[in-house]
Amino acid sequence: MPFNIPIALTLFRLFLLPVFIVVFYLPYSWAPFAAAFIFWLAAVTDALDGYAARKLKQSTRFGAFLDPVADKIMVTTALVLLVADYNSMWLTLPALFMIGREIVISALREWMAEIGKRGAVAVSWIGKYKTAAQMVAVTGLIWHPNGVLTYAAYALFYVATVLTFWSMMNYILAAWGDLTAESDN
Repeated sequence: MPFNIPIALTLFRLFLLPVFIVVFYLPYSWAPFAAAFIFWLAAVTDALDGYAARKLKQSTRFGAFLDPVADKIMVTTALVLLVADYNSMWLTLPALFMIGREIVISALREWMAEIGKRGAVAVSWIGKYKTAAQMVAVTGLIWHPNGVLTYAAYALFYVATVLTFWSMMNYILAAWGDLTAESDN
């Protein structure tokens, strides 16, 4: 297995996952801030590992595989914890949509790769904005220091949901011709 700085950052993000969960459930007044900080740190490493891979020319197949896995596990875990913590339909529905989108796009990318057209569903700028909005919103929802910031995080969470839908539709439309083509059999 290759080991370099981007992979170390990704592995660090995976290491943060159980720490994040434990801190999220701690019964102390500082726990929400600490859990939000850990999630934010994981989000920063997600941005840094890709940047480091490109800048240091340390891109590897293993890193390309592990990075989105670590990202999806961290975000999905945070969303599940938030759904349980808030116990609100207004958070649950967008969270389920976000998780569902990740499943759909992962399956679509896998299928497109099987037919040799993985590039048709490459990451787009909408996906990058979606991720940024989602990370900031989730961080705010975890921390929830006061009503104003919590409502702002909710609003940004809905912006992230709209971007989630938009990016999913772009990916599906990019692959639509292949999805609807009749097989050669």
